[in-house]
Amino acid sequence: MNATKRIDPQQLIDFASAVYVDAGMPEDDARLVADTLVQADLWGHQSHGVLRLGWYLDRIRNGVMTPVTVSELEVDAGAVALINGQHGVGQVLARQACREAVKRAKKHGIAAVGVHSSNHFGTCMYYTRLGALDGCVMLLTTNGGPAMAPWGGMKKIIGTNPWSVAAPAGTFPPLLVDMANTGVARGKIYLAKNKQLPIPLGWALNSKGEPTTDPQEAIDGIILPMAEHKGYGIALMVDMLSGVLTGSGFLSAVHSPYQTSAKSNCGHLIVAMNIEAFQPLGQFQKRMEKFIREIKSVPLATGHDEVFYPGEIEANSDLRHRRDGLLLAKDTMTGLKRIGKETGLNAKLPF
Repeated sequence: MNATKRIDPQQLIDFASAVYVDAGMPEDDARLVADTLVQADLWGHQSHGVLRLGWYLDRIRNGVMTPVTVSELEVDAGAVALINGQHGVGQVLARQACREAVKRAKKHGIAAVGVHSSNHFGTCMYYTRLGALDGCVMLLTTNGGPAMAPWGGMKKIIGTNPWSVAAPAGTFPPLLVDMANTGVARGKIYLAKNKQLPIPLGWALNSKGEPTTDPQEAIDGIILPMAEHKGYGIALMVDMLSGVLTGSGFLSAVHSPYQTSAKSNCGHLIVAMNIEAFQPLGQFQKRMEKFIREIKSVPLATGHDEVFYPGEIEANSDLRHRRDGLLLAKDTMTGLKRIGKETGLNAKLPF
C-alpha cells in the first residue's frame, strides 16, 4: 500500500458502495453513502471521507443503524414536516429531508423539515448544495455526540453541532458554508491521528484540562469551541434546533458515529427558501455573481495570493482531484484494505 498512489474516485465509490451492499444496504442507498464519503475527499475534507467507511459499517454490524431505511412522516403540515428516521442511514434521511424541504418550499415559498432518530450523515454541504442547485437558499443544522464542554465547564456534553448555508451563484460554483462550532471538526483530529501527526495547540484540552497536541489525548479530552463563548452559544442553538425542536436526542443523549455500539439519536433541521418567491432566479444569480466579484476584488493581505468565497476552494479541489486522482492517508488505506479483506471485496479495492 503506497500513500502516494493516486486513486480513481469512481473506483473508490464502487468499492465503498459494494461494502455497504454487502452489509445489507439497498444499492441506491449504498451508492449515496459512498458518494458522500468520496465527495468529501474530493473537496479536500478527508476528515469526512472514506476514513469513515468502517465506522458506518460497524454501526450496521452492531445493530444501531438500520441498513434498510424505512422512515415515517410524523408531521405533514404544509410548509412544515417532521420525519421519524427510525435509526436508518443518516445520508438517506438527510437526502429525503432535503428533497422534501425543496418540494414544499416550491409550493409555499419556504419550508422547514425536521428529522429525529437519525444517524450521522457526513458533510452538511453535500445536502445544502443539492437544494441550491434546485433554486433554493438552504440552511441545515445537525447535532452530534459530546465533544466540548459548556463555556466555563469541564465535562463534555455538547456536540460539534455543524451547520451549513448554501445558495446558487450564477456562473460561479454555489456558495457553500459548512462549519462545526468547535475550533476544528473532530474528524480532523481523527485524520491527524491517522496521519500520525500532532495537532496545533488551541484545538483541544486533555482529560486534565491541559492544552495538548496529541490527537488521542484530544479525542479522550475536550475539543475547544470556536471563538470561545460564541462558538459555545452557536453550538447550543444548533442543538436546540436539531434535537429539542425535532424531538430527537440532545446534549449527552446523542452519540457520535465513532461510538459504533450506541444508537445515535441525532436530529436534523433543513430549511429551504425558494428564491423565486423572493425575486426571479436569474436576477438572484446575477446579484450573486456581483456579490462574489466584489468579495474577490479587494486588495490582498500579505501572504495571500487570492481571496476565496466559501465553497470555492472545495470546488477547485474537486476539479483537481477528479482530474489527478485522490491521495489518501496511509492509515486510511490500511483501514480500507482491512475492510476489503473482512468482506471478501479485495478485488474491488482501487489500489
